[in-house]
Formats: sequence, C-alpha cells, structure tokens
Amino acid sequence: MNFTSDNNACGQTLLHLVARGSAIIAELLRLSSNVPSVFYLANKYDQDRYGQLLVDFSYFTSVDSFNNKLDNNTELQDRDEEFRENHIVLLKRFYKTFESIYKYICDINRFIEDLEEGIFIQQSLETVFMDAEGKQLLCESVYLYGVMLLVADIKYEGHVRERILVAYHRYNANKAAVDSHIDDVCKLLRSTGASASNPNRRPNNYPCNYFSRVTVKEDLVKMAIGRLRSDDVYNQMSNYPLPEHRSVALATQAAMLYVSLFFSPEILTSQSAVMREIVDKHFPDNWVISIYMGITVNLVAEWEPFRAARTALANTFPGVREVSKRHVQSVPKLCDRALKLLQEGVLVEEYVLDHVPKLMTFLRECNTTLRWLMLHTVTPPSNKKCKQLHETVMSHNTKLSDVVALLLNTSQLELVLKDLFKILLEKKLEKWRTCQKEAADRLLELADVFSGSKPLARVEKNNNLQAWFRDISTQTSSLSYDDHISAGRKIAQLMQAIEEVQEFHQLENNWQIRQFLVDTREYLHQMIRTVNVKEEVLIQLQIIGDLSYAWNIIDNYTGFMQDLIKKDPSLVRKLRATFLKLASALDQPLVRIGEAGIEDFRSVSECYSRELVSYVRKVLQIIPQSMFSLLEKIVQVLTHDMVEVPTRLDKDKLRDYTQLQERYTVAKLTHAISVFTDGMLMMKSTLVGVIKIDPKKLLEDGIRKELVNRVAEAFHSSLIFSRTSEKGDLAGNLTKLASRTDGFRRSFEYIQDYLNIFGLKMWQEEVMRIINYNVEQECNAFLRHKVYDWKSLYQSQNIPIPTFSPVDESRTFIGRLARQILLSTNPTSTLYVDPMKTWYDMKTSEEVLSLSIFSKVVDALEPFGLQGLDRLFCFMLVTEIQNSVKLIQRQLDKTLIGVLQASMKSLHPHSKPVENPQKYYPQLFAKFTKLSAMLTPFILRIGQIQVLRQLIGLTLHSLAKFESKQLVTAVSTLNSALVFEMGEKKKMGEGELLGPGDSLFEISPYLASCGLTEPNLQVYSTFKELPVLPQLLFVHLHCQLSRLTYLSSCVQVVPIKRTSTDSLDPHIYNTGLATIFRQFPADYSLEFSDLCAQYISSAPSSTTLPAHMLKEFCRLSDIPTTVTGDAVPNCILLTTQP
Repeated sequence: MNFTSDNNACGQTLLHLVARGSAIIAELLRLSSNVPSVFYLANKYDQDRYGQLLVDFSYFTSVDSFNNKLDNNTELQDRDEEFRENHIVLLKRFYKTFESIYKYICDINRFIEDLEEGIFIQQSLETVFMDAEGKQLLCESVYLYGVMLLVADIKYEGHVRERILVAYHRYNANKAAVDSHIDDVCKLLRSTGASASNPNRRPNNYPCNYFSRVTVKEDLVKMAIGRLRSDDVYNQMSNYPLPEHRSVALATQAAMLYVSLFFSPEILTSQSAVMREIVDKHFPDNWVISIYMGITVNLVAEWEPFRAARTALANTFPGVREVSKRHVQSVPKLCDRALKLLQEGVLVEEYVLDHVPKLMTFLRECNTTLRWLMLHTVTPPSNKKCKQLHETVMSHNTKLSDVVALLLNTSQLELVLKDLFKILLEKKLEKWRTCQKEAADRLLELADVFSGSKPLARVEKNNNLQAWFRDISTQTSSLSYDDHISAGRKIAQLMQAIEEVQEFHQLENNWQIRQFLVDTREYLHQMIRTVNVKEEVLIQLQIIGDLSYAWNIIDNYTGFMQDLIKKDPSLVRKLRATFLKLASALDQPLVRIGEAGIEDFRSVSECYSRELVSYVRKVLQIIPQSMFSLLEKIVQVLTHDMVEVPTRLDKDKLRDYTQLQERYTVAKLTHAISVFTDGMLMMKSTLVGVIKIDPKKLLEDGIRKELVNRVAEAFHSSLIFSRTSEKGDLAGNLTKLASRTDGFRRSFEYIQDYLNIFGLKMWQEEVMRIINYNVEQECNAFLRHKVYDWKSLYQSQNIPIPTFSPVDESRTFIGRLARQILLSTNPTSTLYVDPMKTWYDMKTSEEVLSLSIFSKVVDALEPFGLQGLDRLFCFMLVTEIQNSVKLIQRQLDKTLIGVLQASMKSLHPHSKPVENPQKYYPQLFAKFTKLSAMLTPFILRIGQIQVLRQLIGLTLHSLAKFESKQLVTAVSTLNSALVFEMGEKKKMGEGELLGPGDSLFEISPYLASCGLTEPNLQVYSTFKELPVLPQLLFVHLHCQLSRLTYLSSCVQVVPIKRTSTDSLDPHIYNTGLATIFRQFPADYSLEFSDLCAQYISSAPSSTTLPAHMLKEFCRLSDIPTTVTGDAVPNCILLTTQP
C-alpha cells in the first residue's frame, strides 16, 4: 500500500503536516513585504509619534509604568486607540502566522509521540523511515521547521517581531484565553540578535540556540540527518549519472541537511568524521547553496563558528581554482553549441528523436554550469575567506553577461524541446497508426508486384517473395501499440528481415522496389522513434532545468537582460523562455500542498506567481523606459526644432517649411519606438504559474508605470516652495509644471496611434490616480482611520505610485501646494476684495493672488488637481471648525457661561434697545478679551479656506461649462429635480428624505467636478447644542470692531492698521463666522443677527461699521434683510449703500 494513499492515516497525517509547513512559509514570505513601515521606527516622524507606543519585549518587565504613562497622557491614549483601530486586523494576521510556526512544531512532535505509542497500527518511526515517501516526508518536516525559523529571522528583524507581538498582546482582548499561545510564541520568536541588514552582527552559537527554543524530537532529528547523509532520498542520481554532477543531484537534500544540522549542533562542532563524510558527498566542489526558494547561504561564513564543519569544508578549497576555471571556460563553448542547435531547421522531429540522450547530456552540462556560476558569483559576506574564494572565481575573466547569454540560450533550447515533445506525446498514437498503415500498405503493394498482377518494369513473378511480403505486411499490421516493448523488438526484427531480403535477392538493382523498401524501413524506424517518446523525457527536462536556486539572485542579472533588450528587442522571446524556466521553482513549495489537496494551494501558487510576474514586469520595464526616452527626443524636435506650417503659405516659401532633416529624425525615432513595441508583443501570451501574462496588457501597464513615475516625479520636484517667500514661487512653479505636463500630453497624443493605445484615456486615468492617491495620503493627517497603501483604491502593485520623502510638514506635493496658497493668502497680511476675486498685500497694495492662479493649477495638474485641492481644503476646514468648537468648549468656564446667560436675560427681547449701552456693552466685551484673541485665528483660517473653496468651485464650473456644456446642463437639471423632490417630501411629512439608493449619492461626484457646490451652505461637522454660541460670537465680533474701519469712498470695511499683528480681513472674518453658524441650528445665526441689530439700534452714534458687518454676514448666511429690518432703522442701513 502506498504510504500517502487516502486509507493510510499515518501517511495522510504526515503529508498534511508537511503541506501546512510549505503554506506557512509562503505566508511568512507574503507578509514580510507588507510589514507597516511604522514598526521599523525608521524616521523621526514615526519615532516622535509612535516611539512610546511601539515597544519591544522590555514592555513585559515594566507593564505598570507603561500603563501609568498611558493613563496620564490623553493625547497618547487617543493616538494609541487610533493605531489599534488602523492596525488590529493586520496584527491579528501576523500573530496567526507566527503562532502557526509554534503549532506546527507541536503537531510534529505530537505525531512522533503517536508513532511511538502505536496510535498508527503497524507503523513506527523506523518503519516510516524505511518507506521511500515516508522518509522524504519526515526529513521535510524537520527541514521546513528550520526554514520557518530562518525565514522569520531573515525577513523580520528581531525588534520588529517583538514590536508586532507586543502590540498584538496589548490590543488583543482574548490574550487570557485558555487556548492562547502568546507566551510560547513570544519565547520562540523573541529577537535573536542577528540582523539580515548587518550580517556581521552574529550572536554566539547562532542559530543553534534559536533552533533549540522549541525542540524537535531527538530521535527524529538523528534519523533524518542519518538518511540525508547516506541515502539518495529523492532518487536524483539517475538524472545526473556523471560523477562531477553529484553535488547538483544531491542539492535538494544537501540544503535539507544544512538546515537540519542546526538541530544537532554537536555534529557541527565535534563530530569531524561525520562532517567530513557530509562535505565529501554533498559539498565536494561548492560552498554557496540555496536552502529554500532562492535564499542562499555561504557555508564558509555560516560554518565558521563550528570547528568540525569548518575543518571539513576546508578540504573543498584546494580544488576551487580548477573547478571555477572549468566552468568559466565551458560557458562560450556551451553558448556556441546552443546557438547552433537553435538555428532554424536543426531541431526537427527526426533529429531530436535520434539524439535525445545527447541533447539531455548537453542540457545537464549547461544547467550545472549555470547553477555553479550563478551561486558562486553572488557578492560574498564580509568574511575574509569568502572574499578570497570569490576573487578566485572571478579571476578567470568571469563575465556575468556571458552567464546571462547561456541562461537565455539554455532556456530557449529547453522550451523548444518541451514544446516538441508535448506535440509528439499528443500525436503519438495517431502517428504510430499512420506509419503502421503506410508500412503495411507498401509491403502489400510489393506482394502484388511479385504476384504479377501489378506489372512493373523488369520484375518477374515470384511466388515466394509474394508470400513473404504479404506475411510481413500482416505482421506489421498486427503490431500492438499498447505492448510497445515487444512491438519495438518485433519492429527491429522486421527491419532486419527486410534488409536481408533486399541483399539476398538482389532487389536493390530495381530502383523502384528499392525505394519501396527504403520507405518501409523508414516508416518502421519512425514507429520505433514514436514508441520511444515517453513522458519521462519531459519529467527529466523539468528536473534538469530547475532554476529555483536563482529565485532571488536572478535579480543580479536584471541589468544585463535589460541591456540586451535595448540592443535587440526581439530577445524578449528568449526571456519568455527564461521566465518559464524560473516558474519551475514553484514546484518546490507546491508539490506537497498539491498531493495533500489542501485549500491553500491556490493562495500559495498565487503568492509565488505574483512575485514572479512582478519580476517579469521589472525586467521588461526597460522597454517603456526606452520608449519614453525616445519620446522626449521627439517632443524636443516637435516643440523646439520644427516650425509649424501655417494654414496659408506662399509657393515660394514652401521649401523653407519642408524641414527634411527634422522630419527624418522624428520618423527614425518613431520607428525605434515601434521596434520596441514589436519586441514586447513577440512574447506571446504566457502562463506564469497560475497567472496569465498578456503581452499587450504588459506593454500597456509598463507604459502606464513609466508615465506614473515620470509625472509623479514632475509633480513632486516642481511643487517645492521656498518658505521665505509668500508669493514669488507659486505662479512660476505652476507655469513650469504646466509646460512639463503639456510635453507629456503632446507626446502621448503623437505616439498613441503607433502603439495602438488610447493615449488620452491613459493620461487622464493615471493623472487622476496620482492626484487622488496623494490627496488621500495627505488627508490621512486629518483622519483617525488612516488609508494605508494596502487599503487604497488608487495604489496598485502592478503600477505603483511612487512616494517621496516629505520636504516640510506636508507629506505630498498637493499638501505643499495647498499650504503655499494658504500662506500666500494669509488674512493677517493680505486683504481679499470679493468683487475682484483677488488678494492684495496690506502694506504695498500689490496684487498677491487672484482667481487666475486656479487656472494655472488646472494647466499644471489637470482639473483633477483642482478637485483634489478642494477635497484637501475640505478636510482642513473640518479640522479647523472642530478645533474652534473644542476651544470654545474648553475655555468657557462656569463664570463665563454665567455671564453669557445673564446677558441673554438682560438683552431680551432683542427688538428693544438696551438701556445705557455705552456702559453695558464695554463691560460685557471686556470679560471676553482673552477668549476673543484665542478664537480669532481659527475664524480667520475657516473663512480663508472657505473663500478658496468658493473660487475653486467657480473655476471648475467655468471650465466645465466651456469644455462640457451638455454635461453641466444635465447635472444641474438633475440636481434641481432632486432638490425639488426632497422639498416635496419634506412638505408631505415623509420620514426619510434620502436612502442609500437615491440618486443624490451618485450625482455628488459629478456636482463636485462641475463646480456645482455651495461651500457656504455646506454642513461639515455636527456638534452638540451650544446655546451660548450666538452671544459669544456676538461679543467676539464687537471685540474685533476696534481693528476695522468703514471707508465710505469705496463702500468697504478695511483694517485700521496694516501690521500682521493688528490687521484683520473683514470679508474673511465674516465668512468664517457664517461657516461656524452653518454647523449649528439656523436659530443660532438668526439670534446672532438679532443681537447685532439690537446693538446697532441701541448705539446709533457708531452704527455704520457694525451695520455693514451685519449686512455682509446676512448675505453670506443667506438671511433675508427683512429679518433685521424691524430692529435696524432704514437710515442706518442706507448709510451702508453705495
């Protein structure tokens, strides 16, 4: 019975455990690229913000002090809760993966205990090791556990692991559950002191101490090492019959042995004879090995602390020069022969079938040479002996470009042979029967010729030959395809018989009969070739062509591959073969998962397939890069060198506009771009793992990626402003950026037809994605629930948007642009004139910023940039409003609230003037001077941002009406209809005005894009009722009147002083007040206006300024003037008219 058959409980249990081990390693590798950067605390921002929250295992020795610090700091508590909400899902996944390592080894140990206790009938540890598959699985179980530990330590720095585990421990509510293994997991994965980023920092007795934290059963380790030492566990020697290929044949179990030895450090340290045996058998000519999916180790460095291992490995060194010389010198010869075999017409069916053994021998030689050179030319660790060995290898004029050429040619040769053998296997039966029928028919025809019934020149009747040929034909027809072994022997006998009859009866004298016999022998020979076509050849090709050892180090050769593509884009065909060869590495982690049939097969295969596809995209990205370099030259010629031909031209000047040299240059560059496109499309659709690569989609993604990189870099570098200048940089930087973006757009417009792509669509989609992503990241500063890259709708793995280090307090270019606009329109140094839509400098009266700046933003960043700016301003506005209300709630103590409540009674009703206002009002205002000074900056910032949003909406609306008038009309009409419907529902008293499926939610993005929004009428945030707010802001307004004056000549309120400390922009201030009141019930703003009207009617000697401020507030708040008409005399209102 097969050990892993379904009815063998022991085999199935062990198989599922090993399959689970492969899945755990895949998850470790997958998550390693998704560790949030904040856990590294690599920059000052993260250190300042999260350094006190993300702690290592020192937390467990000072839990009380940590909790006390947290309890005494409200801001730190909020930050801690925010971090928990944003990361708890990811932390749970990390912990579950770490815990699965501990559970895995516990289950392995439990399985061994069950074997020893006889739970599995007729099975013991010894009997399982006696079975071929059982032996493999037990050795793999130990090996995979060691790989898990190494991967966890290599891919996750020790302090990062500890911070993740501590964060999970603090945030997880079920840490005290009975089935929790948090303590054991922390013990297993605490920092080892080793660092992948600093290989020189190696703790004592590493990794043996690490491997001994949770031990494996000693008997299992000893027997696994024993089998790996002495046996050919995977029966690979038959695939590599030559003795010099033995280290390659045993490479898989050599890697397993390397990992397993750390569970038994006494062998590495003191058992010299055992280590000598291991090195002589597994490492006679190599010292750099791949242990799992391209993770390479240098035995010289890794075994340096272990005396027995170090001494045994030293026996390998004397032959290094000879071995390296042999491999290096064989590269040109192998390349030349591979190129000859790949020539058109060489690898035909007959040649391949006749030379299968020779071709397999040649491929073995190519792959063993590739393996040795690729592994031993890797940059060595900073170890003196390692560097000496590396220098010895490189001293033989070793060229990595030649290694790449050999890799490409070998891969192409393997692919051609695989495709040919697949076709032969598919048509094997059909071809057999065709050849069998043709041979039998020719023998029958010869029988008829010798019967005399079919006359043939100079052929006499011969009954013996007639009967003989008929008998041979019958035997040929009776050959059975199913019994191919006996059929092959029979065919060889028939061929021998035909050859003998041709000689004995001198039939070769007749050329027609001779041709019949030659054809018959050829068909019989073809039958032998066909029957010898076996699937074992494909399996052997797969084993010999394994490239899993280069899963990581292949990246060292990316530059050479890209240089070859730039010289000859048609080489993409050979690269396709290389990628398919690299895909063979997926067999190692998937084979046991597939055999076990567990549900992780799809996710694991997708994990490694995506990694491979990412590498394919990285290599082929050189094509879009080269295309864009050529595009820049084309744009340079079109915009600077060539003169545009006028619509009307005199015949005499026609020659002046031919510009033949410039047109030839453009045509030459365009042809070069087309050649690159053709090279990419030569790759054909390819299945890489479980992901299908479409070359056209790959080309489009590559173009998009290069476009995103260049445009994002242009946005970032162009929108960097000097902090010392408030107005000098903005317009100039936007103009320069507009010129660059126009060049990108024009180049796409020119080239799109040659590449068969939708250039404008691609341009708009990617620019919109860049803008929205950067707005999203900038807005994270205002959000509690952050949007990280893995959550973002705009970030992509295939076409990633690059991120840049912040140059100031802003995280992205859109933040710098927004803050520069805010700096330029600072209400304390500029005055906004609403009819002109312009800001003027208060000191010099020069224009600082106008509505035209937003047109420049559109030119530089497209309309998406202006929409993104508006969205960012919204978040800023919400934050300022919330901060202002928090300030009011925090500063209003019981005394001030009592004063305001008392004033409410004193001033009621508002329709009557106040008695003795010259004494009452100054006393009231004086009590709020301090709070008024603190609140003014918030109100000004709110008004400033609100005015900017109004101008953005105006610009977007004008642009939309010009560019897409029908869309604006349709959206405006639909909006009016929806508003009318809501009004009717409200009149009819229907409960719910809007539901999730209503059209208003769908139309909102269109309204924002068309500028059909009313920022002044929007509610940005909701708050609890604050009844004293109207009185407080009334007091605040009149505290500011001393800083303003009314100029009747220009009918406008202006600041009295023009210094940054005393100046106040009245329009900005009123806009801020109106916005704050919009966040509260409408009664608040009406009460505020009544209080202002009462003040005006009570103090007629100084009413012009407050009356104008009230009139402006009512206009901005959409309050009819009739509301205050009764309280304010007409003569006062008339004084504010022009």
